[in-house]
Amino acid sequence: MDELKRMADELQSRKEAALLGGGPDKIAAQHERGLLTARERIHQFVDQDSFMELGMLNTSDVKGSENKSYGDGLIGGIGKVNGRSAVIIAGDKTVFAGTEGNVHIRKSKSIHEFALKNGLPIFSLNEGGGLRMPDGMGSDGISDKLFPREMLTVHRQVPTMSAILGDSFGGPTWWAVSSDFVTQLQGTCMAIAGPRMLELANGQKLTPEELGGVDIHHRFTGQIDDDGETEEECMEQLKTYFSYMPQNASERPQMKPSTDDPYRSIEEVYSILPQQSNRVYDMKKIIKVLVDEGIFYEFQQKFGRGLITAFAHMNGHVVGIIANQPNQFAGAPGPHECQKATEFICLCDSYHIPLIFLHDTPGFRISSEAEKAKMPTKIMVWNQALALSTVPKISVVIRKSIGAAYGNMCGPGMGGDLIVAWPTAEINFTGPEVGVNVVFGRELARAENPAEERRKLLELWSFDSSPYIAAAKHLIDDIIQPHETRKFLCQSIEYLLTTKREKSERLLANWPTGI
Repeated sequence: MDELKRMADELQSRKEAALLGGGPDKIAAQHERGLLTARERIHQFVDQDSFMELGMLNTSDVKGSENKSYGDGLIGGIGKVNGRSAVIIAGDKTVFAGTEGNVHIRKSKSIHEFALKNGLPIFSLNEGGGLRMPDGMGSDGISDKLFPREMLTVHRQVPTMSAILGDSFGGPTWWAVSSDFVTQLQGTCMAIAGPRMLELANGQKLTPEELGGVDIHHRFTGQIDDDGETEEECMEQLKTYFSYMPQNASERPQMKPSTDDPYRSIEEVYSILPQQSNRVYDMKKIIKVLVDEGIFYEFQQKFGRGLITAFAHMNGHVVGIIANQPNQFAGAPGPHECQKATEFICLCDSYHIPLIFLHDTPGFRISSEAEKAKMPTKIMVWNQALALSTVPKISVVIRKSIGAAYGNMCGPGMGGDLIVAWPTAEINFTGPEVGVNVVFGRELARAENPAEERRKLLELWSFDSSPYIAAAKHLIDDIIQPHETRKFLCQSIEYLLTTKREKSERLLANWPTGI
């Protein structure tokens, strides 16, 4: 009995030491930076008393570092997030700056395999410094520490969600950009390597935020989907996003009970949509009156602002919405919008989320800069994703839908199940003014009375852009009253989510998480 008690006390002593990670001084240093420790993050994030830690007694296998490396820079285990079971990992900055050693990598691999085997979503609350020296040094050190296959072959089997909560380089960055959803704490950096390494490599001197801050990712890369002023805000964003996701790819997202009448008339749209067709407005106002309780969560709201991608509920069903935003670039998609649309289609199709398209676009943004950004390729990749998606797709032309953008927004022949228009819709290859300028530009320049000649040509080229001709030839399914749009969408989703269509074929699940 005494021996058993001694062994139990020893275990307790070891676990108490493990809870301190790299020690009280390192914990204090983390707090002085205004940041939480890995365990504090996890306990704040999960439901109370639900976390079951795995690998608490792990230590670095480098001789002499055992007592200062509990967890080996990674805390992980299983817990509940808003009542739903999930795997949670967090980089521990107090142990070797959260870098990845032999045991750290082995633990990460084991936890990810456990999540996939059991269909558990994965949350990563991360910061860290990449591969550790000396663990990764030498041909033997690096040879077994390249990109782990469990990271490369998740194939959207389970939702994966990351928060960058401190400066992150190497492993935490690789995991974040491979996740379905990423939020980043303002003031932090997410990059391949840190500013010091960059300066040594090529002489560039940048601050962490200039290298990989939230503004860089929102303006240029699209590698994060949201950001927060505090760690708590970032964690709430993870939970909000998760509320629209299924537990794993074998299930559909949960229904959300709603008292919002699915057949509610949305008379508000008549005051939102301007009387003049060339006036801008905020498409988010239309989305708000369409969806249950007016609640939606915008995905990548600060990237590719000419296109809105959002999650919402319609009659309790989770839906994904892709909508042009007329008050940004007149709703014309550029390279960033194309990338954003493709990633969102892949995401929704992989997790059985029907798609709703709301058109109001004058066509794609064309420019030298767009061509340098591979605009033709990005347009076609968007189309390929659209063609391969098998979730129900419903398309509503609200105002303009011009040229190739009409197709990318799931116009006729692009795989939409139902395509309708408001009576305000304008559908054409291009506007008459542009067509006249392109075809007759030289003649007009030589004309004695260019204004009169242009007027005559515009009359001649005044093709009917109204939706009635397309509807008459059954090229679109119907023209609907604007105030009946919510009813139309709710009915359509109910009818399309039959047993045969309630789950997608997941043809896009293996597409890269970053396009």
